[in-house]
Amino acid sequence: MTDPIHIIGGGMAGSEAAWQVAQAGLPVVLHEMRPTVGTFAHQTGDYAELVCSNSFRSDDDEANAVGLLHWEMRQAGGLIMEMADLHALPAGSALAVDRHAFSGAVTERLRAHPNISFESGEITALPDWSNTIIATGPLTTTALAKAIMAVGGEDGLAFFDAIAPIVYAESVDMSKAWFQSRYDKGETEEDRTAYLNCPMDEAQYNGFIDALIAAEKTEFKDWEKDTPYFDGCLPIEVMAERGRETLRWGPMKPVGLTNPHAPDVKAHAVVQLRRDNALGTLFNIVGFQTKMKYGAQKEVLRMIPGLEDAEFARLGGIHRNTFINSPSLLNAQMQLKSAPNIRMAGQITGVEGYVESTAMGLLAGRMAVAQARGETLTVPPNTTAMGALVTHITGGAAAKTFQPMNVNFGLFPEVDAKKGRRNRKVRYKAYTDRGKADFTAWLGPN
Repeated sequence: MTDPIHIIGGGMAGSEAAWQVAQAGLPVVLHEMRPTVGTFAHQTGDYAELVCSNSFRSDDDEANAVGLLHWEMRQAGGLIMEMADLHALPAGSALAVDRHAFSGAVTERLRAHPNISFESGEITALPDWSNTIIATGPLTTTALAKAIMAVGGEDGLAFFDAIAPIVYAESVDMSKAWFQSRYDKGETEEDRTAYLNCPMDEAQYNGFIDALIAAEKTEFKDWEKDTPYFDGCLPIEVMAERGRETLRWGPMKPVGLTNPHAPDVKAHAVVQLRRDNALGTLFNIVGFQTKMKYGAQKEVLRMIPGLEDAEFARLGGIHRNTFINSPSLLNAQMQLKSAPNIRMAGQITGVEGYVESTAMGLLAGRMAVAQARGETLTVPPNTTAMGALVTHITGGAAAKTFQPMNVNFGLFPEVDAKKGRRNRKVRYKAYTDRGKADFTAWLGPN
């Protein structure tokens, strides 16, 4: 009888890895410490619980690297993408999900699979199982993180990640706000009206920036003070401190929108809220990760036109995310060089984002299956989104300056410089066409 493949961590990456192993016909044990041991960010014991945004970002597989990654995972029979599609919410050209329905569905499918067994409780040391995947994510416990670092012989790296607030839709003043996706993107009317928009004039914007900078912030513990932020998930106060116009060119950019309450007036800045559940009763404030204390959050966020009487289902927060120096510690098969019985997967490897974490779980699961069969799975070519990511974390990036990374076309080999490639749309389509062809060839017959 084949020894089971052990997967530690039931987040996005661990859930996907377990599914890939089980679907290949091999036994898998999925270890998750929740709900026996909780975290400050999680609220349930469900697998693949979303603790920050409910967005998987762009679903455009012809013009966007993350959209291509969506496509690849669908082709590979990914559970996370299947459940995301089943529980999608209107979000323009993006893919957003009803967070509770999504994680509940992932949990149900995993628990119903005959090849998966489950163990609850915290694992504090590296196990000696012959085929193990660690996918404990950015909230890896201190004990397990120390064990990983002891074996790896490298100091750990860490960054702060922040959670955006969620507002009850009924508390938004619709005499000031309106529904519209930027540039009316989306195939359906529901998609084209997926976002709530709250406009600001210049005086309101400047007052808001002043309040952000002056607001009382969370104080870090001594061991957290030197931890760098990840640029893709900066708290709004940090962005505001980097320059008064930073937010206007980031999450508050006023482009592609027309205020039906005042169609001839161009907003100086716009705050967007995206639907967070299927009922449309909850909306999260897009890009508004924050480290303000709770009282300050309510005061400052209620300065936003339309949110003067906002009621919050969840306020924002900040936490430390831990990741390893993957280029130093991992080989091309995502195994610890010093402990090849252990693979790493998900956000702990230094990929950033739900989709990227899931993709590394999918790949680690398939690599573990090959190992159990006495084989070695060829890494996807770096012309694919999945291959570009795993190449980056296992040696493509410089170890001395390694930082978390979202998938992007900068990780891909350049496309041939043929006529028309100076046009971004044409160039990106060339990347995705090549990626799809190469991934299809790598995947082979299902």
